[in-house]
Amino acid sequence: MTIPRPRRPLTLRDVSEASGVSEMTVSRVLRNRGDVSAATREKVLTAAKTLGYVPNKIAGGLASQRVNLVAVVIPSLSNLVFPDVLSGVSAELDDTGLQPVIGVTHYSPAREEMVLYDMLSWRPSGVILAGVEHSNASRAMLANAGIPVVEIMDTDGEGIDTLVGISHMRAGREMAARIVAAGYRRIGFVGTHMPEDHRARKRLVGFEEGLAESGVQLEAREYYQGGSSLLKGRELTERILTRAPDLDFLYYSNDMIGAGGLLYCLDRGYDIPNRIGLAGFNGVDLLDGLPVRLTTTDARRVDIGRRAARLVAGKDATPEDRIIALTPTFMPGDTIRAVSS
Repeated sequence: MTIPRPRRPLTLRDVSEASGVSEMTVSRVLRNRGDVSAATREKVLTAAKTLGYVPNKIAGGLASQRVNLVAVVIPSLSNLVFPDVLSGVSAELDDTGLQPVIGVTHYSPAREEMVLYDMLSWRPSGVILAGVEHSNASRAMLANAGIPVVEIMDTDGEGIDTLVGISHMRAGREMAARIVAAGYRRIGFVGTHMPEDHRARKRLVGFEEGLAESGVQLEAREYYQGGSSLLKGRELTERILTRAPDLDFLYYSNDMIGAGGLLYCLDRGYDIPNRIGLAGFNGVDLLDGLPVRLTTTDARRVDIGRRAARLVAGKDATPEDRIIALTPTFMPGDTIRAVSS
């Protein structure tokens, strides 16, 4: 896959030419000043959005036209995954003079557009953002920013500049293979139903493909909306096992709800991992405090943050294919039967 390098930053002249009005009028519209007709205003704003033009808010006399900030755009601060990513970014930027500035999108493409527009207007030295799915407007802004753009957490898709992450399709397939190899056959899935959680969706696709390769299919599914919690994991596990009591394995889309499911099964006296096995995803530190270690996959969060920051800071050379694919690591824990060699 060939990923184009970012082009030069767009200027008022580009918007002027695209909209057919003068640069002075474009400037008035974008600064929301002056008497401009509604039709002209709409023409300018449409052209700017289509091109991906972002006004420059920094002082005109600043020689580099860049500030020592790195825009880091993530979906959530409440999700246990992203603080680990941020710690990796911060650790690598500590000795560079660059400072990370955080924007949160709440998994909303429209909000991501607004966050990127505001952040890019300050001309940061680079952008690190989660995922590879973005609106056309966001992609246009990033492609024309003229700075390093590193999309993180996922390599299953087409990047704008450089990708650093894991293949969630691969993670799902590999977990399926581990579960089947351990002798489980009646398998259920418990996970997010959020339409914008693309990485969870890809893991499920990979998981089902991996099961199908062994002639197994999912017996039951239970979805939820909103954030993850231990309580939600307990409730969903009770619901799916009430509806499908013969299930012998549950795969959760993340460790938080997986931990809740584990606590529910322990409370109900299930023989784990013989009567039922369980697995989550992410490898979060929360699992260290459970009475039984949940099987999971380490998503390499800190490593991803570090590698992305090193690219933005110029510590590492960008690979020729512009992809840094890390390997998701299976962590067997205590909730899956051991496979005899």
